[in-house]
This record gives sequence, C-alpha cells and structure tokens, in this order.
Amino acid sequence: MPKFIVNYVKVIDYLSTKFGRLAMYLIFVMIATLLINAFTRNIINLPLSWCIEMAQFTMTAYYIVGGPYSMQLDSHVRMDLLYSMFSRKNQARLDSFTAIFLIIYLVCLLIGAISSTMYAIEYDQRKFSQWNPSMIPIKIIMVVGIFLMLLQAISTFFKDLAKSRGIELS
Repeated sequence: MPKFIVNYVKVIDYLSTKFGRLAMYLIFVMIATLLINAFTRNIINLPLSWCIEMAQFTMTAYYIVGGPYSMQLDSHVRMDLLYSMFSRKNQARLDSFTAIFLIIYLVCLLIGAISSTMYAIEYDQRKFSQWNPSMIPIKIIMVVGIFLMLLQAISTFFKDLAKSRGIELS
C-alpha cells in the first residue's frame, strides 16, 4: 500500500481511539446527571427540567463520537448468515465492497448534518421544551461525529482492501 494510505490509516485510527476513549467518559456524565435528577426529584422534591434532556444530549454525543472507535475495534454488530463461512480474504473483499455503500451513506448524512447545523446557527434553533436548550452544540457534535465516522470508514476500507491482498495495515 502507498505510504500516504498507511499514514492516513495510522492518523485516523489514532484520532478514533482518542475521541472514542474521551467519549467513554460521557457515560459517567450521563449517570451523574440522572443521579442529580433522581436526588432532586425524590429526596428534596425539586424536579429539575433540564436533567433528562441533558442526559439525552450526553447519550447522543456518547454514541456519535464513540461510533468510529467501535468501528475501528470491529466491535459493531454484524449480520452473520454466511459471512463466517468465508475465508479472511473473502471477508475482507466483502467488507471492502460494503464499505463503499457505507461511505456514500455517511457523505449524504454529513451533508444533511451540516445543513441542519447551519439552520440551527442561522435561526438559533432551540428544543421546544420547558428548559428550551440551544440545539447548536449537539448539532456541531453530530457533524464532528459523522465526519470522524466517515474518516474511519475510509480507513477501514483501506485496511480491508489491504487485507484482501494479504497485507495487514494496523
């Protein structure tokens, strides 16, 4: 494989690892938020309107930013009817083929996410609720996460392509 592809894979895998490990800690933020909600609602009888929505935003960031790391580790769910019967090279060929569709899907998703974020910024979009939070931060996180997923999908495509030729890129 050309040197720029090898370097691309190393850099993107590094970024996915760092962002993924950072995203892991968001689960603790979400748990703390829900504990605050449970405490204020049940112990001191002072329900906070922002806790549940903040937990939802945190979980969204957790999934979106952690997705590329999951893909890098190959720990995502795969429908396996025939896949396990193929050789490693044929699995890599199939993964390379299906990665093209994933990349196309992610490009479309990224275009929509950018459009949605621009709308949120232009019109100061807010979630219609008692708390009324701005949607801009979560939409920016969405764009960043989808962009990272696209970069990781391309990296995974290159690794599968190399694997189908009997070369390991790590």
